[in-house]
Amino acid sequence: MAKTATRGRRKAPARGKSKARSSGGGLLPWAVIGIAAIGGIVAHDHWKSIQPMLARQSASITRETAEPRPAVGKDVPPKQVALATPTPKAAPPQSQLLPPATIPTPAIQPVKAVPSPLTPAIPETGTVAFGYCGQGAHINCVGDGGIFWYKGEKIVIADMASPVVDQARCDGERRVAFAAKSRLLALLNAGPFTMNAAGKAEPSGVPRVVSRDGRSFGAQLINEGLARKPGAAGSAWCA
Repeated sequence: MAKTATRGRRKAPARGKSKARSSGGGLLPWAVIGIAAIGGIVAHDHWKSIQPMLARQSASITRETAEPRPAVGKDVPPKQVALATPTPKAAPPQSQLLPPATIPTPAIQPVKAVPSPLTPAIPETGTVAFGYCGQGAHINCVGDGGIFWYKGEKIVIADMASPVVDQARCDGERRVAFAAKSRLLALLNAGPFTMNAAGKAEPSGVPRVVSRDGRSFGAQLINEGLARKPGAAGSAWCA
């Protein structure tokens, strides 16, 4: 019996607690309603001052939602997004290669053929055998009383003038021409002789003074009556 009374006494405070909890839970909704009513009255009394604040707040919220935000990849950091798509730079215009300027080439002027002086500046000694010139090549031969070829070079005795066989105007001039030709062949074959330059080479031949032991062949032919000095009249051959 004592245990039963004790149990009954312990349960009594528990009921008081439940009543307090139930009463506290019933007052909370009424407190919220009261606070809301008071806030509504205050907002109504101060609506003119509260309305601009609400307008500004709503405008800022609308602007934030309207502005688009750049999409950033999850794996790429923000700094690397700009580097991933660089703006291509315009390539500088390549300068056109111009062909090199043509270099004027001077016109080649024709070189005039100038006969080279075949006669050397120093005396030349001849020691070959001569004959009369024929139809073949003239190498070492006598053409007339004052003309002969030495090693293929046409020599004209400069200190005399003798008649030419093919150009004789009379029989007497022709005889003198034959005699002068024969005499010159004999002088050339008599031994070594010396040839000295007496002017520039010409198409008619190379003028030289031919001598032996200091005595000119031209002077000998003049003394023998087979030649005359250069420039003298030749009409006497036909007198």
